[in-house]
Amino acid sequence: MVRVQTQDFDLGLEISQLRADQSDIGAVATFLGTVRDINHDASISGMELEHYPGMTERALEAIETQARERWPLNGVTIIHRVGVLQPCEQIVMVAVASRHRHAAFEACEYIMDYLKTRAPFWKKEATPEGAHWVDARESDFDAAARWGKA
Repeated sequence: MVRVQTQDFDLGLEISQLRADQSDIGAVATFLGTVRDINHDASISGMELEHYPGMTERALEAIETQARERWPLNGVTIIHRVGVLQPCEQIVMVAVASRHRHAAFEACEYIMDYLKTRAPFWKKEATPEGAHWVDARESDFDAAARWGKA
């Protein structure tokens, strides 16, 4: 399940829905990304996330499909927020359910690595010096590269 939305989400509720009526789940691995108030030693008062509706969801669905092809998964939830966000607010959630923890951990990490490098989101940070667009980090591409070709 993939959602791109402006409204916040309830992590506990999302995990409960992911696990609903599945007694063979042995592990749920989650990642919750939040807005920091600092980046590269600069204060951040907020950020704005933009995306291409439709295109972004298709990219996230493709990442989910690739994860399901690599690991035996019972369920996946990917939620990414867009719009104006303040420090401490939730940005992204990835939850992966599987029979075994190894698959859940790896698939969750894989999804986040590819989300950071392949999903069409643009981030603008507000700082005391003004707003600026944030470029992708080389470390994000390095993390995704370790999974090989997807």
